[in-house]
Amino acid sequence: MNIKNFLDSTYLKTASQANLSEKENTEIVVNCIQEAIENDFKLIMIRPDKVALAKKMIQEANSKVTIGTVIDFPFGTATIDEKLAEAKKAIEDGADDLDFVVDYEAFKRGELDFVKQQVIQGTKLGLTHSKIVKWIIEVAALNNHQIVQLSALIKNVVIASFSEKEYDKVFVKSSTGFYKTPEGMPNGVTVQTIKLMLENSFPLPVKAAGGVRTYEEAVEMIQLGVKRIGTSSAKAIANGEVSNSDY
Repeated sequence: MNIKNFLDSTYLKTASQANLSEKENTEIVVNCIQEAIENDFKLIMIRPDKVALAKKMIQEANSKVTIGTVIDFPFGTATIDEKLAEAKKAIEDGADDLDFVVDYEAFKRGELDFVKQQVIQGTKLGLTHSKIVKWIIEVAALNNHQIVQLSALIKNVVIASFSEKEYDKVFVKSSTGFYKTPEGMPNGVTVQTIKLMLENSFPLPVKAAGGVRTYEEAVEMIQLGVKRIGTSSAKAIANGEVSNSDY
């Protein structure tokens, strides 16, 4: 198993979140993109405003690294039109994967038709442009029953609206890595949440994101059945080293 084929090397902090200047933060993004190129990771996952930069660097390096970005991140509360506009711009800039944050708070309020519509329309936009689409459900904001329900909702919408040959292009993804949990509780993926997602998302693939920081943890997730891992510790994982990253 080449673990690099599963790794979405991730840097999603804004300059203010990183307590850096825009120039300093962009330098970190450039270094992450270069690291992904040099290590042949599956994908580099960055903010939408950095997609064009990544596209230019990857093309100049003649690399096969793909580009992912996040849509309506990290809260998922934008309108459907706003989600689609952001995704369209990312596609124009060269993104290969679109990781939408589903409006999980609307889901918790019982606004199921609205949630279904954003899944349908976001997925349709991505697939129409031959992109991979992922729906972030934010497991730390949900109880186990809600994880089951939201994973199943996304699965059922995709099965009802798209062809079987497209199922492997639509993921259910665990976390943003930015959700604020009380009392230091995990804000990313756990073995329990991944099992619930895998059981209720099938036949859609699952991406584990947030909290995977070691080679052993990554292997465990892959053995459970995940197809992609989002992590800011991609190089450490690939090298079997210990990471102190917070995502």
